[in-house]
Amino acid sequence: MEFIYGTWHWSISGFLIGITMLILTYFGKSFGMSSNLRTLCSMAGAGKFSDFFKMDWREHKWSLAVVLGTIVGGFIAYHFLSNASGVNLNPNTIAQLQTLGIDAPNGKLLPDAIFSIEMLQTPKGFALLMIGGLLIGFGTRYAGGCTSGHAISGLSNLQLPSLVAVIGFFIGGLVMAHYLLPIIFKAV
Repeated sequence: MEFIYGTWHWSISGFLIGITMLILTYFGKSFGMSSNLRTLCSMAGAGKFSDFFKMDWREHKWSLAVVLGTIVGGFIAYHFLSNASGVNLNPNTIAQLQTLGIDAPNGKLLPDAIFSIEMLQTPKGFALLMIGGLLIGFGTRYAGGCTSGHAISGLSNLQLPSLVAVIGFFIGGLVMAHYLLPIIFKAV
């Protein structure tokens, strides 16, 4: 049973993602999580207000099953297939986060200093959530997809715009981690 509870080698998930992409390509489908928001809005009748949402959502309901599977799979993995050892972070990462006033998750998936109800109820936490959500929403629409869509589906189909988008994602992540995060969470 330790095989199920332990950390799997990255090549297993890479192989499974590759097989999934081959199947999706064979059936003429593309993968991405952000496109499901458009499908959900179309299901809710947003096509009455915007031409962008005028689509036959039934053709995309297979991707909603992927989202549901992701949620259910994550729940099962966390609650039933976890050995309760928590997230093992590199000690250097923990030290760098502590200089910003962010404690290690201590067995949780996310640190409370960023992802807690208490943080959300502060003006700073609420502003970070709102601004972050707007930036993610705008960026996903502007880039024509999300990180999973571009990095998994777009790159596997050798699409140049996806390569440019993924490079932009990495640069944005580096800028956020090394320059903006210290400004936002500067220890008092």
